[in-house]
Amino acid sequence: MIELNSNNFHEFIEKNRVAAVDFWAPWCKPCVVIEQIFKELEKEMEGVAFAKLNTDENLDIARSFNILSLPTIIVFVDGEIAKRSVGSKSKEEIQDMIQEAYESIFF
Repeated sequence: MIELNSNNFHEFIEKNRVAAVDFWAPWCKPCVVIEQIFKELEKEMEGVAFAKLNTDENLDIARSFNILSLPTIIVFVDGEIAKRSVGSKSKEEIQDMIQEAYESIFF
């Protein structure tokens, strides 16, 4: 999974038609679970790019997306926010959220 920062964040969300980004921090225990789910989904979901962004190290980006709670997942479609989720979620909930954003391209 790609680790995003201020040098590659915008390029990542713009070059990938569907991009799921996990906004996390090292002290966030639920973030560890989300990271594992992202790793599984990355193997299972074709056409979706997965990445994570450490909010402690990238406060400027976190603030620009109004990240107030962790974990936060944002799914971008064509560089725009399509879905947003805050807090712990199951693998199925995350997968459904990403799938809905992905399907929005075609329907």
